[in-house]
Amino acid sequence: MRILLVEDDELLGDAITTGLKQDGHTIEWVKDGQTAEGVILRDQFDVVILDISLPKKSGLEVLRAVRQEKISTPILLLTARDSVDDRIKGLDSGADDYLTKPFNLNELTARLRAISRRSSGRAEPLITYGAITIDPAAHTVKYHDEEIKMSRREYALLYSLLENKGKVISRHQIIDFLYGWNEEIDSNALEVHIHHLRKKFGNDFIHTIRGVGYMVQKPE
Repeated sequence: MRILLVEDDELLGDAITTGLKQDGHTIEWVKDGQTAEGVILRDQFDVVILDISLPKKSGLEVLRAVRQEKISTPILLLTARDSVDDRIKGLDSGADDYLTKPFNLNELTARLRAISRRSSGRAEPLITYGAITIDPAAHTVKYHDEEIKMSRREYALLYSLLENKGKVISRHQIIDFLYGWNEEIDSNALEVHIHHLRKKFGNDFIHTIRGVGYMVQKPE
């Protein structure tokens, strides 16, 4: 997943960023509400982790602003343990879930998977496509019941394509999904990842839509 983290606590933000990157996600991190609102309005993310207590603009203000603009990106609020009123206001303002501090990183990742699953209209925890099965919790991929070794970015690309099967994903969207703002990208990096997935799952698995992007067709 491509995740936006909005958190002004340096230690907590660094721990979340490190943990989620190790879990295979692409993380962008901003530290105040004003910046967060602008980023959410102009960019695309799978999930936003939004602290309520932020400088410049509170998390609740950011939440209300982006929902007023019809931005439907799933948002998980981080709240203080005693802020029951804030949690209620957040859920009533359009938040999809919340987590109270302090929290376990494993619980955070489980909640992110659940939010992503609901937003994609998928009830089951596994992602299946023909003989391919992705287990997001275990971070594994099986093909004909055999586990397939994949790099972090190959896994992320496969996840994105299967979650959007039947839809064309632009090159720009895929690059954003695979790489953070400050990461250097080789000019042919995406083509290399596509080539590796085709070697693993067949040349006809990923379709190139020239001048637009890539897609995996919906099963008939």
